[in-house]
Amino acid sequence: MLRAGLSIIAISIAISGMGLASCGRKEPAPAVTAYKGQTLRVSAQTIDDFKPLAATLTTRQTGEATARVSGILTSLKVREGDMVKQGQVIGFVQDQRLNLQTGAYDQAAVAAEAQANLARAALKRTQTLFDKGIYAQAKLDQDKAAAEAAEANARAARAQTSASGEAARQGAILAPASGRIIHATVPVGSVVMAGQSVATVTAGARVVRIELPEAQATALSLGQNVMLDANGVRSSGVISEIYPSVTAGQVVADVTPQGLDNAVIGQKVTAYVGVGQRTAIVLPRTYVATRYGLDYVRLVQKNGAAMETTVQTAPTGDPQRLEILGGLNSGDAVAPYGAASGASR
Repeated sequence: MLRAGLSIIAISIAISGMGLASCGRKEPAPAVTAYKGQTLRVSAQTIDDFKPLAATLTTRQTGEATARVSGILTSLKVREGDMVKQGQVIGFVQDQRLNLQTGAYDQAAVAAEAQANLARAALKRTQTLFDKGIYAQAKLDQDKAAAEAAEANARAARAQTSASGEAARQGAILAPASGRIIHATVPVGSVVMAGQSVATVTAGARVVRIELPEAQATALSLGQNVMLDANGVRSSGVISEIYPSVTAGQVVADVTPQGLDNAVIGQKVTAYVGVGQRTAIVLPRTYVATRYGLDYVRLVQKNGAAMETTVQTAPTGDPQRLEILGGLNSGDAVAPYGAASGASR
């Protein structure tokens, strides 16, 4: 029994020794595959400081087609998007009181003309009798004065009739300029007042109107290039006018755009205006990948392996370049996406 126990103990010690020897053996480290594709050394550089501004696509001028008299809008011949010419009749406002007034003035003019005819006939008879020596000079002078007064009353009545008729014709609504109708929302049959706008007409070339704080207005200059983004449609333009007044601390400028002919008037546009220069890290867009709202770059480490890391980015005035706000330092090497493999992902 003693010998059997010693044998079991010896076997246990041998197995334990084998286990310890096995635990002390080191596994070989996996080989690192070095990235051998194209790389870019990150460095800070001086770039233009672009400030994104909310802007509006509009026209250099707009005109309001207004009612010149009060009354009922009896017709409106245009809709949004229609092209009109300056002076074109686009609607009519009717005031029934003017029609009645014009009719009354017409009747007064007829009565005044009848009185003038009667006075002229009386003067003619008096002149004949005066020439025969029957009437005295006083009678002739009296009839001449009566005829002249009747003529004056007739002319006044006719002028009053014309004025009333012209007032009625003022109900025509005319296009103030040649352009496109962008607003025509007053329905036919509405009561409108004199001076009320019935339609809005664009006039002049399209511009993107921007507002900039007056402290940064010195950075603006005529002919300066501006990058534009109209709901994903990239374009560019130049500053064509800087308004000399300041409103609520803002300076207004107009940018003449290129490539926004199909955009609608009033559309919101983001304008990237250069307001100076600063130092920043900028990468080409091909070196940055965006997935699920996060931006990634392929960082090449000192051992040659490429690994993916997140970075913080910001847009620049150039859609092909991104500014790196965090995640990279000057001197780092990055690899483009789509390059030859060899990187560990």
